Amino acid sequence: MLQNDKKRCFVELGKFLGQFSKDVSVQNQDVLNNTMFFDDFQRLIELSQSHNGWYTPNQVRFALHSWSEALTETNLTQWLSAYTFETVVPKKVGIILAGNIPLVGFHDFLTVLFSGHDVLIKTSSNDQHLLPFLVKYLCALDSTFDSKITFVEGKLTSFDAVIATGSNNTARYFDYYFKDVPNIIRKNRNSVAVLNGTETKEQLTALGNDIFCYFGLGCRNVSKLFVPEGYSFDAFFEAIFEFKDIIEYEKYANNYDYNKAVFLMSLYKLLDNGFLTIKEDTSYASPISSVFYEFYGDLATLESRLQADKDQIQCVVSNNLIKNSIPFGKAQQPELWDYADNKDTMHFLLTL
Repeated sequence: MLQNDKKRCFVELGKFLGQFSKDVSVQNQDVLNNTMFFDDFQRLIELSQSHNGWYTPNQVRFALHSWSEALTETNLTQWLSAYTFETVVPKKVGIILAGNIPLVGFHDFLTVLFSGHDVLIKTSSNDQHLLPFLVKYLCALDSTFDSKITFVEGKLTSFDAVIATGSNNTARYFDYYFKDVPNIIRKNRNSVAVLNGTETKEQLTALGNDIFCYFGLGCRNVSKLFVPEGYSFDAFFEAIFEFKDIIEYEKYANNYDYNKAVFLMSLYKLLDNGFLTIKEDTSYASPISSVFYEFYGDLATLESRLQADKDQIQCVVSNNLIKNSIPFGKAQQPELWDYADNKDTMHFLLTL
């Protein structure tokens, strides 16, 4: 299958997803195969929460919107231009997907196909419907995909390499089971934000998106704030007030009540605005409905620490305070060339 044919199909998929990026789906008559797929996908979005309680229609739509913006001719061309594909000998690459946020493994799926390999997909029990539907759409655009993509039930077998994503506990199993083949094993990571007190209200509101998108379940969600000594959280709380409705969602509210009770029973000092607790803590991983914070003395020392802890951190958000940090509000909108764990997945696949 030629690279240009793949690109054409994924651009068309991006246009298809773009129809579902708003609160109300709007059908575009220029999108291919809408008669076959539009209504069914609309129903799948509405049913996603029955398959996974965290997959509310709004959260699914946010994921679709992000991918519709990524899958453009310009983005795909820029991403692929950094690589050479002529010498690839097709192999079978297994991908074991997480299910914490909608379509979280789509980038691995995309990368394997564009690398020229065949993909064996083991979906998470928490996300078994969205990707298979999109694969059906791709196969309707070009039947060649049908021989390149296989969904696996049960144990993953007959693979030449593997990309597996899971918790720190499952990663130990992955390390053992896949030790004899080339692999990328992804573990728990968290994202942080670095503030200095000069952030605008708009920037702090954008930071709210980095915290609350997907209810904070993603590795790119900000779970830890680094702030200067004496920092006041008043402006931060004011800026994120527009996210207050998140407490109306029962699963989030249950986590908020439980974690707040645990913190209080442990006599921890908390800051609380009624839908988010903030606790001083050295850990990077905070529970749902809570964000940890830590004071820093100077940015140079903090940057050295973040570099030393890079294996625990997915991304850093700041207003250009830290080298290679990303702007507020962009944590859950990575570019195609922003690889998980800063591991160039395409390079890994091209050197198999």
